[in-house]
Amino acid sequence: MQLTRHTDYALRVLIHLAVTPTGRATIPEVADAYALSRNHLMKVVHHLGLGGFIITQRGRGGGFTLARPPELISLGEVIRHTETDMNLADCANCGLRSACGLSGILKAATAAFLAVLDQHSLADAAKDKAGLAALIAALPAPLSPVSDSCAPS
Repeated sequence: MQLTRHTDYALRVLIHLAVTPTGRATIPEVADAYALSRNHLMKVVHHLGLGGFIITQRGRGGGFTLARPPELISLGEVIRHTETDMNLADCANCGLRSACGLSGILKAATAAFLAVLDQHSLADAAKDKAGLAALIAALPAPLSPVSDSCAPS
């Protein structure tokens, strides 16, 4: 299983906010830090706001902050919100589905995956705040404009 780029960006945004001393960030700041598409990041931030994970403020002096303490943001909750399709295979359109046991096995595997994520919070992912903050600060500045393409890599 591979998480979508949307989920990857969402987790980066949340971790970034969890370790940023001010607890506030902007689209340009995060996009530049991670060499991400600003257009795609705007969609991710908007979606995180709709999910109640962050609070967004538009305009001058705007940006976004965590809506809850990192300890109260479950990684499983974030993944469920950002992943639109957790099916590991397209069993619904398979000619073998009436006799195949794979569908149930894959559903159990997905449930186990999410159960592990439910046991961990954003605080767990950002436990080494100083180390993460230092790595974020040391990320190279983008050499050229980042593509606004949202196509998977």
